Amino acid sequence: MDPKEIEKLINSHFSCEQVVVDGADRRHYEATVVSSAFEGLMKIKRHRLIYAALGDHMISDIHALSIKAFTPEEFQKL
Repeated sequence: MDPKEIEKLINSHFSCEQVVVDGADRRHYEATVVSSAFEGLMKIKRHRLIYAALGDHMISDIHALSIKAFTPEEFQKL
C-alpha cells in the first residue's frame, strides 16, 4: 500500500494539521499525525482513532504501523 494512500485515509477520517507516513517496503510503516482531535486523549485512544481510519487495511495491507500522534501544541514543542 502506498504511504500517500494511508495519509489520505487518515486525513479523510478526522481533521489533521499534518500527516506524514513513511514505508519504503510498503508493509511496515511509520506515521506521524498531528491533530487537534487528539486533545485530551490518552495515547491508546489516539492510536485507536488512526486504526479506525485505516479499517481493514490494518489486516490486509499493513503488516506493522509505528505511530507518533501529537496535538498541535505538543508537536510545536518538539
